[in-house]
Amino acid sequence: MNIPSLQNQVSAEEWQTRVDLAALYRLTALYGWTDLVFTHISARVPGPEHHFLINPYGMMFEEITASSLVKVDGQCNKLHDSPFPVNPAGFMIHSCIHAGRHDVQCVMHTHTRAGVAVSAQREGLLPLSQQSTFVLPSLAYHDYEGVALRADEQPRLQADLGDKTYMILRNHGLLVAGANIPDTFLAMYALETSCQIQVTAQAAGELIRIDPNIQRDTAEVVRHATQGMGGKIAWPALLRKLDRIDPSYKN
Repeated sequence: MNIPSLQNQVSAEEWQTRVDLAALYRLTALYGWTDLVFTHISARVPGPEHHFLINPYGMMFEEITASSLVKVDGQCNKLHDSPFPVNPAGFMIHSCIHAGRHDVQCVMHTHTRAGVAVSAQREGLLPLSQQSTFVLPSLAYHDYEGVALRADEQPRLQADLGDKTYMILRNHGLLVAGANIPDTFLAMYALETSCQIQVTAQAAGELIRIDPNIQRDTAEVVRHATQGMGGKIAWPALLRKLDRIDPSYKN
């Protein structure tokens, strides 16, 4: 697909956000977290305006490039001339999270098999793995209200997430809210991996739960493990991985 570059038509800050968000879409495809074209990742464009980047509706995540991302306002109205459609209904969840959390740059929502399986379990995510201990202290839940199309659900989504990083949408999927794009990837990696491990362990035999006392200092453990860099410690290596496979996300 031949998509003209927008690099010379946007600010350097917006372009960098576009490249990073396109990389996140490609990584989502690479790690098998997609649901055809039916989930979204949004990122706030740096600056005083409340503008966001989101995927062109109908494109597979492995096709997305920096220039194909569509810039929208808080109501998902397109803000630049783009041949690509957007899905306002898909932005419903994202827009309210961005509106309620000014500390969040990126919101990522998935419908993976393991994530939906855990979201359908009464106890939700269990303390079964080291990965789960990173997630549980900052995990929220939101009950299923049907396909997320109604604006009256937005205040409940905001209230349920609160100041947490992770949210399990009951009977629906997973959501993470990150201060930047690398942190968002690492958060979803931890949440998705926790769900995959849980479903596998539940099929394998009797479960051993991690002592709650061990879970209390995980935030400090994570800071130590990432040298205080959060997701940025892994991000350059992930970009190198993408560049070896297909660097066209940067176009």
